Amino acid sequence: MDQRLDQLAKAIDDIQWYNTVGDAATIEKVFIVGSPPAKVLNPTAMGANNPVKFWAYIFIPAKIDRSKKYPLIVLPHGGVHADFTTYHTHIVREMVAQGYIVVAPEYRGSTGYGQSFYEKIDYGGLEVDDNNASRAWMIENYDFVDKDRVGVVGWSHGGLIALMDIFQHPDDYKVAFAGVPVSDLVQRMGYYGESYEKEFSAKYHIGKTVNQDVNEYRKRSPVNHVDKLKTPLLIHTNTIDDDVYVLEVEHLIEALKAAGKKFDYEIFKDAPGGHSFDRIDTKLAKETRFKIYKFLAEYLNPPHPFHSLKELEKAGYR
Repeated sequence: MDQRLDQLAKAIDDIQWYNTVGDAATIEKVFIVGSPPAKVLNPTAMGANNPVKFWAYIFIPAKIDRSKKYPLIVLPHGGVHADFTTYHTHIVREMVAQGYIVVAPEYRGSTGYGQSFYEKIDYGGLEVDDNNASRAWMIENYDFVDKDRVGVVGWSHGGLIALMDIFQHPDDYKVAFAGVPVSDLVQRMGYYGESYEKEFSAKYHIGKTVNQDVNEYRKRSPVNHVDKLKTPLLIHTNTIDDDVYVLEVEHLIEALKAAGKKFDYEIFKDAPGGHSFDRIDTKLAKETRFKIYKFLAEYLNPPHPFHSLKELEKAGYR
């Protein structure tokens, strides 16, 4: 019943995308493929090791010259099991207003697509490949996407995916932003409860607790891959984040410094909104997103970058 309700919610949300962004962008939803599943119950069954199929949202600015090249932003959603919803409406509108094309993959484990897809979750693993597969699909299928101007932007779990993608595929991304990113699964299991841990130790997922296989959790944690950073990176965190604790992100920041990496970061002190402080509708949130877009524009050179907060505010809402 939970899965069916998620599917209904997804169908409603898909309609809402056209109501909230349809005036600003052409919206498409495509069915593409990633890597084969991490776990297969019956590996000898016909097609058991076929690539995993997943959906991706595409937002193309309404008024573009398709004979020219435009920058692309890959935008993975957050949540252990979640999906790309109209919670992101204002962010998508702000991006397409600047001339960015946006792809938002519903990577394996996302909700709204039934139990089988839900149980294909591979947190910090093959979901990262799905995210990068959406980037590759866009370049292969749209001549007006500039393969040399691709950025990745993610918050929370999406921030983890963004980090892991630039660590694994540094030549594929020109710039990255990781907002309040999940950074260390070992540390995270220590401050979250048993119900959270069960999401990862489920038989269809990692199948072991962090105590049973700490190296597997380390492998899926960005903090243990900081030596691979080559991509310009901006990190944000908040001292009153009640989801991804500031200590977890500070651990990532210190690890990057210890590895001698050049990157940008900002630790916001007691920013209202906690985990969502820069994604809501407060003045601080809008000012913070303006900073993010300014950083991205340095490397992606969008045709219509924001020059003022008023431009951002005008673009973000109908």
